[in-house]
Amino acid sequence: MKGKVVLAYSGGLDTSVILHWLLEERGYEVVAYTADLGQREDLEALREKAIGIGASKVYIEDLREEFVRDFIFPAIRANAVYEGRYLLGTSLARPLTAKKQIEIAKKEGAVAVAHGATGKGNDQVRFELTYHALSPGIKIIAPWKDEEFLSEFQGRKDLIEYAKAKGIPVRATKEEPWSSDPNLMHISFEAGELEDIARRPRESMFEMTVSSKDAPDKETEIEIEFLKGDPVRVRNVTDDTVKEEPLSLFEYLNEIGGKNGIGRVDIVENRFVGIKSRGVYETPAGTILHIAHRDLEGITMDREVMHLRDSLIPKFSELIYYGLWYSPEMEVLRALFDKSQEHVTGSVRLALYKGNVIVIGRQSPESLYDQGLASMDIAGGYDPKDAAGFIKINALRLISNTLRLRKDVSKS
Repeated sequence: MKGKVVLAYSGGLDTSVILHWLLEERGYEVVAYTADLGQREDLEALREKAIGIGASKVYIEDLREEFVRDFIFPAIRANAVYEGRYLLGTSLARPLTAKKQIEIAKKEGAVAVAHGATGKGNDQVRFELTYHALSPGIKIIAPWKDEEFLSEFQGRKDLIEYAKAKGIPVRATKEEPWSSDPNLMHISFEAGELEDIARRPRESMFEMTVSSKDAPDKETEIEIEFLKGDPVRVRNVTDDTVKEEPLSLFEYLNEIGGKNGIGRVDIVENRFVGIKSRGVYETPAGTILHIAHRDLEGITMDREVMHLRDSLIPKFSELIYYGLWYSPEMEVLRALFDKSQEHVTGSVRLALYKGNVIVIGRQSPESLYDQGLASMDIAGGYDPKDAAGFIKINALRLISNTLRLRKDVSKS
């Protein structure tokens, strides 16, 4: 044996074949590792399968609480959305998965880490940048970029034939014409028939959400409380259900959001590697929290702080999407964003209805909103005559530019 390698193992066809290939054809002892991020799989069956293929040990790490608390919530605090629409469910999961993989590799004295991400996607970058950041110099085995592996396996058909020849269990169910990747934050769908960007996704594909047509014909009213930008309490006003712990709170929002058809997105996005790709996502809880949090900021954040922070949201989201969670620039942005959340405390009332998240009220002990000052019916300490000079000063630049333009026209 060449030594131990820790493989990020999903239990699917690719990583099952890779596990066996690393053992038989590369001569490594393989430690399989699976991150439980709320994907609702039979993890014990996955453990047995890995052992059956030949793994010397299997780690199944429950990372759900850490995922919500240390990755999803910081993204919510930052209003992180890639290209204005994608709430970054897979992007947030990969650095946590890779971080734990590195921890296991150090514990096991492994000489390498391995993953099954393809050479066309984003995940290879997210895994490997995290490996490099947290364990510089560690050997990385990425079979889908390995010349020997690629000469043997062109695609799924070759993998299936290899699996059958080596006695590796392959699911007997009919292959779905798309691939999916679930976690607590979302389920993503891509590839297969979804590569036809003119084709509407089948209703049978969706797992977390019902169609808005099949959602209840009445609103579900909830109230979400935030403390310094983090959700700390959810109350269902309709039936008085209360959730306060990060994981249970998030799971509950997924449940009621899904029942109300909330969080479906169908987009064509720009991958880091330069390819445009279609992705279909279901993100119920993330969508609800994003809308509620953004609304609360409206009454609790200073205007200039908000505008400065907003100008950096695209960069922050891009860093997550590109796999740069563990980078100097991310540390700087996270410090700034967290500082901006010091006063984002209060509650937001929402009505969930047929795919819509409707804000119906908000309040905060940190509110900057002054009803008397904002009212159109009373002066409230505001002298409208002061606006005359304010407008005149701000108009000087416009007047100067107009006069210059007239001079240019007259000269011509």
